[in-house]
Amino acid sequence: MDFGTLSGRALVVRVEDGAELGSAVHEYRHGVMDRELAATGAELPPEWALQDAADYVEVLREAVPAAIRAAGIDPASVIGVATDFTASTPMPVLADGTPLSDLPELREHPHAYVKLWKHHAAQAQATRITELAAERGETWLPRYGGSISSEWEVAKALQLLEEDPEVYARTVHWIEAADWIVWQLSGVYLRNACTAGYKGIRQDGASPSAAFLGALNPDFAGFADDKLDHEIGELGDRAGGLTAEAAAWTGLPEGIAVAVGNVDAHVTAPAARATAPGEMVAIMGTSTCHVMSSDRLAEVPGMCGVVDGGIVAGLYGYEAGQSGVGDILGWYVERQVPGELRAEAEAAGRSVHEHLSELAWARPVGAHGLLALDWHSGNRSVLVDTELSGLVVGLTLATRPEDVYRALVEATAFGARQIVETFRDAGVPVTRFVAAGGLIRNRRLMQTYADVLRMPIDVIGSEQGPALGAAIHAAVAAGAYPDVRAAGEAMGRRIDAAFVPDAASADAYDALFADYRELHDHFGRGGSEVMRRLKRRRAAALASTAEEVA
Repeated sequence: MDFGTLSGRALVVRVEDGAELGSAVHEYRHGVMDRELAATGAELPPEWALQDAADYVEVLREAVPAAIRAAGIDPASVIGVATDFTASTPMPVLADGTPLSDLPELREHPHAYVKLWKHHAAQAQATRITELAAERGETWLPRYGGSISSEWEVAKALQLLEEDPEVYARTVHWIEAADWIVWQLSGVYLRNACTAGYKGIRQDGASPSAAFLGALNPDFAGFADDKLDHEIGELGDRAGGLTAEAAAWTGLPEGIAVAVGNVDAHVTAPAARATAPGEMVAIMGTSTCHVMSSDRLAEVPGMCGVVDGGIVAGLYGYEAGQSGVGDILGWYVERQVPGELRAEAEAAGRSVHEHLSELAWARPVGAHGLLALDWHSGNRSVLVDTELSGLVVGLTLATRPEDVYRALVEATAFGARQIVETFRDAGVPVTRFVAAGGLIRNRRLMQTYADVLRMPIDVIGSEQGPALGAAIHAAVAAGAYPDVRAAGEAMGRRIDAAFVPDAASADAYDALFADYRELHDHFGRGGSEVMRRLKRRRAAALASTAEEVA
């Protein structure tokens, strides 16, 4: 089961060879609550993104039986289940795992709900964590590229404490949704090694000390011991057996293996047969997460983290990412494209994305005269700053909608190259680039990435990489394979050199990338504070308006 940003998918996979036999998708009933709280209609502040944990259980009830029917198999032949989740997506729960948002007296409290990965409202707390860690010389800070993200567990928990102490006090476990869903399936609460390491600031077997946490806020000193730390489950291990209740939900046999939880990006690497050192997998969807294994430990500026065994046992797993990719293109198509162009697309029998692509790539590189920064959701790597924002330079009265669309695609490719070059410069070279996720269907976009990166791009041989990767872990948990790498070789698939760089386009993009780097460093590394000031003014103005309404 693959739990994404907007929906959950169930996939039935044959253990012998990874054949995908049937699947089903269930859209989350509450979706992403980023404007108002569904229970009350109350307006949410900027940068919030919440979900309701009840939607995840609906996926088990709806998508799993539907996938079994689609596959046409006997449910008794299923030997194991595994899950993957967006991250960091933490939530406050009681001792028995009940989400605090399920309690009638807390339904009106936004902080009682799941905080989705793209909840960026804890930036102030993340900044304080980073600054204090640097000041104290905390040895774990370089393992996260020198900066802690507002998307991660500790920053979001500190925001919870400081903005809603009542909900914080009621919280028994501050738990990743990846671990909560495994708890619902198996009756066992284990923290998975992946989210604990990358999102929970757990290095060398320990979380940040009570002294450090207390220096952030005296009431936060006991956070790790009291609400976060728990037994760790290794990736691919069996967490427990499917409970009778979960068997009734899903229609699967009681007692079959339930694998330890995992993250959607990291679980995809074995599905793409890309677990050897230097093989970077980019899971390209609403955002992009870049993961790669290596046999050496290095400090990569702005990476999301490096964890021993974070992808596969025996290697260091690295993570980086871009906070917005498909989200940016979706926003542009939904909010910025004029009606006449939509009509043209409909008349041509194409989607708006396809129509924009046909128009935009009819001209050579640089013909639109534009350059963009892909920071509409902030910058995850390598700047780790959600106070940054999007930018398009070069607009004139002759600029067409398709020009801006192409510039945004190119900006995301430049962002990917920035990550690849940062890893290279830190001594962890990327030797293979493998793409997965929904955006691999956009051939114009993928060719642009190959040209910008100057690298052949392999693509995963499945449209459901995370779900396939989860199934690979389920097979290991059930004992069908000795380890994740072996299971990936048997069940995963990859198409080599699906996109090869064009030399002339690559040369032209080199010049544009140099200009991108100039803008990147000017706005992102302290040359200008204008983006951050604009966001702060917006937040202040909205807060003032909310007070007037109240």
